[in-house]
Amino acid sequence: MPKVAIRFTLNGSEAAEFVESGTTLLGALRDKLGETSVKGGCLQGTCGACSVIIDGALKLSCLTLAESCQDARIETVAALARGGLLHPLQRAFVETFATQCGFCTSGMLMAAKALLDHNATPSREDVIEAISGNICRCTGYEPIIQAILAASRAATSTAA
Repeated sequence: MPKVAIRFTLNGSEAAEFVESGTTLLGALRDKLGETSVKGGCLQGTCGACSVIIDGALKLSCLTLAESCQDARIETVAALARGGLLHPLQRAFVETFATQCGFCTSGMLMAAKALLDHNATPSREDVIEAISGNICRCTGYEPIIQAILAASRAATSTAA
């Protein structure tokens, strides 16, 4: 397979690599760039564990070709914490026990971030819709929904 040069911004830093044509973004991030915060789950686009934000939109990295991300801005869960401080979403997930086995956590956090980036005060229904592409086998979803709503309330109360 021919190699393709890719270049994009990953979590605020420039990244460049050669990948085989047809390599998924998940493969490029984990195997070439060492970005292991992105999790491979089903590898078929049904579990949401591999979710990342590309140019402001939530995408499944297991279904996205790396070469289609040329000059894109990509965010992974590793970009959430800053200076040793947890992001409000991460804090809320801890405080509401929304993370158990960890399988879905990175994808859930990215789905939640994408939602809150576009809608700072989502309804419960908005949250349910936003995480509907992510499978969680441990929490029953309620703690996750509560965490996202709590993070939204915390962000809007500090902004006021």
